[in-house]
Amino acid sequence: MKVMQLLPELNSGGVERGTLEIAHALVNQGHQSVVVSHGGRLVPQLEAEGSKHVQLAIHKKSLSSLLQIRPLRQLIIQEQPDILHVRSRVPAWLTHFALKGILKSKRPHLVSTVHGFYSVNRYSAIMTQAENVIAVSDSVVSYIKDNYPEWPNREITRIYRGIDPKAFPHNYQPSAEWLQQVYLDYPQLENKLLICLPGRITRLKGHETLLRIMAHLKQAYPHVHAVVVGGADMKKQAYLRELEQSVQDQDLVDQVTFVGHRSDIRKWLALSDLVLSLSSQAETFGRTTLEALSLGTPVIGWNRGGVAEILSVLYPKGLIDVNDQTHLIQCIEEHIQSRHSVPVVNQFSLDDMCQQTIQLYQKIIK
Repeated sequence: MKVMQLLPELNSGGVERGTLEIAHALVNQGHQSVVVSHGGRLVPQLEAEGSKHVQLAIHKKSLSSLLQIRPLRQLIIQEQPDILHVRSRVPAWLTHFALKGILKSKRPHLVSTVHGFYSVNRYSAIMTQAENVIAVSDSVVSYIKDNYPEWPNREITRIYRGIDPKAFPHNYQPSAEWLQQVYLDYPQLENKLLICLPGRITRLKGHETLLRIMAHLKQAYPHVHAVVVGGADMKKQAYLRELEQSVQDQDLVDQVTFVGHRSDIRKWLALSDLVLSLSSQAETFGRTTLEALSLGTPVIGWNRGGVAEILSVLYPKGLIDVNDQTHLIQCIEEHIQSRHSVPVVNQFSLDDMCQQTIQLYQKIIK
């Protein structure tokens, strides 16, 4: 079969990564894979793994994007895919209008994946109007059913995102060379118990909560150090400066280090003694939580969304009632005082995700 996936761009992020993973699995099983996006730094990898990439400007929330409807319709007619898989709202709307100009008997089957808890409105509803809707967690299934009950006939399939356990092996350790370079760049991290907060710099990720935690811990546990792994894009530079000023104001310079965007996140998660998930909004899945646990690093996080679904299965002692700061600090202190082991992770695998997705495609076609 031929599957065409559509998303805004191919730079970084969970949507982009999932697109590449499904494309790779399709090619490996002898199917044809086409991906439509505005392009990005992941295109060479996509093409090297056997998929075809078509560049169209389907990434802007702008009226100018409507100019892409006709080229997209022509592309669909030319490629004749069996499945169209839309992964974001702008591409979903453009696909919706493109298909209106194609005879029903000639249209491919339409699948969507709801990756996020989008704002509830007519614009977001387009993601629930495919022939089959994939939800990346049970939390997303509930979000769809609660907010779009007017679409009762849409089939919703929960397919968890997954990771390759070989890429995040239990008890993995970074190389001596990497560690040496880290301690050259950040000497303040050596011989410290490291608490990691991974994720880009935004107000949603819980950085201010982390600073409050470190202010509480610094007297009793001077050997504990927090590492913030994630960069700030141009729009978030002011917030980064605000956080850095807060570090100064709370006298946490010796307790908190920002290392910016890193492509070696696996090594940072493995180096850390504890990983936190403190997002102020529920996450639909929580891939970094899963990656850390797969490596054997304990994770403590709020009991909501996809993170809670992962922790409840793999590391329930890391679940904290939302915004219960007292219990959060108690749990962190317990992990500081004694080492906690994480069982080997056998769930939420990349193979399962890919197989379930391809089986859904085949079921739809049949």
